Amino acid sequence: MKTDKMRILSDPYIVWIIGFTVIPLVFVIARAITSPSGGLTGSNLIAIFDPVHKKALVLSLILATVTSALCILISYPAALILKASKFSNKKIMIFVLILPTWMNFILRMLAIQMLISRNGLINNFLSSLGMSPLSIINTPYAIVLGMVYDYLPYMMLPILNCVLAIPDDMIEASKDLGANRWYVLTKIMIPLSISGIGSGVTMVFVPSMTEFVIANLLGGGKIQLLGNIIEQEFSVTMNWNLGSGLSVMLMIFVLITTLVFGRSGENDRSFVI
Repeated sequence: MKTDKMRILSDPYIVWIIGFTVIPLVFVIARAITSPSGGLTGSNLIAIFDPVHKKALVLSLILATVTSALCILISYPAALILKASKFSNKKIMIFVLILPTWMNFILRMLAIQMLISRNGLINNFLSSLGMSPLSIINTPYAIVLGMVYDYLPYMMLPILNCVLAIPDDMIEASKDLGANRWYVLTKIMIPLSISGIGSGVTMVFVPSMTEFVIANLLGGGKIQLLGNIIEQEFSVTMNWNLGSGLSVMLMIFVLITTLVFGRSGENDRSFVI
């Protein structure tokens, strides 16, 4: 009886998944393997290997990797600082961390744009000091900055949860046995929090690979990521078949990457003292 009630509660979720995920995905795949005339073709899929598309894919991969790495370099030390802090109510710190995500995404990116634009606040401040202005806007650096700013909480939260879950007694015991800070970090902290790092990388790397809005706002349309090309195929050239083919290939690539990162958390409890 209880199982039937639980199944009824899950029915709306199943309907939602079928209606808004499975059916649209079927349509996209159908478009990807057909030509505008309706015949079967694989040209839309192998178009990912065209020089223009390949260049955009490689650039998307590089920027997503750099973004994920920077998020780790910022998030892990911050998580260690929060764990070592004497502040008792860490829920407030987590609330402050996720508070910027409650603001509208476009407004946050426009705020970054105002800061780093040629006549923005940062360059005006540098000019008042007699320093040369920074040329960041409309470059890959601006896109990485925007993605790090936007996706940092998604890296911070899983890492912070894993770091806070590590018992303090284990760390103190390792120090009593003569372990220095570097040994504690590399042999205890990181192995026990590797699942959080893997989850964070997945939640940052995947949207970074498919990003096109940040590239349009901070790249000025001059930096072509694969997400930009797909968006243009759907909204500008109206070649939905090619756009669907590129989307499917990008989805396959992202899926493989997600599976690789997902395996990193399977042995997160294996460490040596």
